[in-house]
Amino acid sequence: MPRMISSQELSRLVGTGKCPLIVDVRREAVFAAAPTRIAAALWRDHMKVDEWLPQLPEGRRIVVYCAHGHNVSEIALAKLLAAGADAAVLEGGIDAWQAAGGPMVVREAPGLEPGLPRPSEWVTRARPKIDRIACPWLIRRFIDPLAVFHFVSAEWVKDIADETGAIPFDIKEVHYSHRGDDCSFDTLISEFGLTDPALLHLARIVRGADTARLDTEPQAAGLLAISLGLSAIEDDDHAQLEMGMTIYDGLYGWCRHATDETHNWPARAV
Repeated sequence: MPRMISSQELSRLVGTGKCPLIVDVRREAVFAAAPTRIAAALWRDHMKVDEWLPQLPEGRRIVVYCAHGHNVSEIALAKLLAAGADAAVLEGGIDAWQAAGGPMVVREAPGLEPGLPRPSEWVTRARPKIDRIACPWLIRRFIDPLAVFHFVSAEWVKDIADETGAIPFDIKEVHYSHRGDDCSFDTLISEFGLTDPALLHLARIVRGADTARLDTEPQAAGLLAISLGLSAIEDDDHAQLEMGMTIYDGLYGWCRHATDETHNWPARAV
């Protein structure tokens, strides 16, 4: 496999189920002083690969980056390859990524540990429909690829969050929830500083479906129908989430690549 990946190649994968695990290996002081990280990146010490590699999902490709793509990344890569990992370096590091306009998130936000040393845990109401599937998709694709989600009875969300440290979302009077006319999906985008135009387009569709303002975007009514139908036929909330991930992958892919494409029956086809 190639030992180097460009910002353009990697950015096409961010926000999809095909994205490798992105690991920020900037020196700890450099990372701590930086306000942002690449979307969906975890921070790990480049000299301690043998400690953190076994904690990552086995068999998933890893892309490491430092500030410029020089010696720090190369040390991490050498250790990963020696351990048998499928790994590559982001060419030019985070500097090249930012120059190419790749999606970034703020390094630190309420409830999350900087660098995500362990999977973040989130808790919300059971029987999700729209926001409670869209938000986990957003978190796993752009914020924490290893995030864990709990769906519980509505009256116990805050208590469970207080006792376990899980981050509550999409309920009243918590940080990550509806604000004015915006839904929780919008709030996450704002809090993590995401500015990807395709993601902002998707946010309008989610908002329209989740708040019954179906004239917000033409696709909002379709998302509402699909979401309600999926909830009606699937009793297991986590199974519903996994199916919903594919739906939002497709919607994001459409927002990013296919909004100008049309489709019709090829009447003259043989």
